[in-house]
Amino acid sequence: MSVLLAAMVVLAAGCQRAEPGAGPAERSSASVQPAGRSPLLGAGDLGSGWREDDSRSGSPPWPWEQDTCPTYRSGDYPAKSHRRAAVQRYYRPSDGSSPAHHVVETYEPGWAERSLDDVRLVLLRCASYRVHGSQVSFEIVDPRYLGGNGMLVRGRIDHGAVPSTVTHFVVLRRGDTVSTISLPDSGSRAAVDAVAAKAVARLG
Repeated sequence: MSVLLAAMVVLAAGCQRAEPGAGPAERSSASVQPAGRSPLLGAGDLGSGWREDDSRSGSPPWPWEQDTCPTYRSGDYPAKSHRRAAVQRYYRPSDGSSPAHHVVETYEPGWAERSLDDVRLVLLRCASYRVHGSQVSFEIVDPRYLGGNGMLVRGRIDHGAVPSTVTHFVVLRRGDTVSTISLPDSGSRAAVDAVAAKAVARLG
């Protein structure tokens, strides 16, 4: 199951590529992030009632891997092989509902922009497909989100008899850094915009 799909169906715990022995402090790739303010959102940035979840470990895979999509071929997306560093954080709401997730990746010069091209290609090839009896779909809500700094994507899983699962994905680029946030649908676009603006500020 892909990381994206995991975020949407709250099964991410079984879908991460954990590194043996890696703890919360080691949740990055082999390259070290520059010292200073963390590029990852704090729990308070998501609003009240959120807490950071330290139960995950291992280096985060590329957020847009879609191994459950029949037309997905990993080799068609070269940018992920040019990451220099990546860190992630999970967040849990106090009411026990769906979690949020944030990944920040640093790329070799020129490859961050190309990674967004890879995201667009994934969303084109895997716009809609069936998995485990449900229909998964993605829609680019705003291709020039926040004045062209990124894109806003809506993911949806239609389960049939039960309510659909909706997740918003915020993708932001600043220089050689790409920030990807998955947020469960709260029914408020303003809430998504507020979190995205805080993520932009953390990118400097």
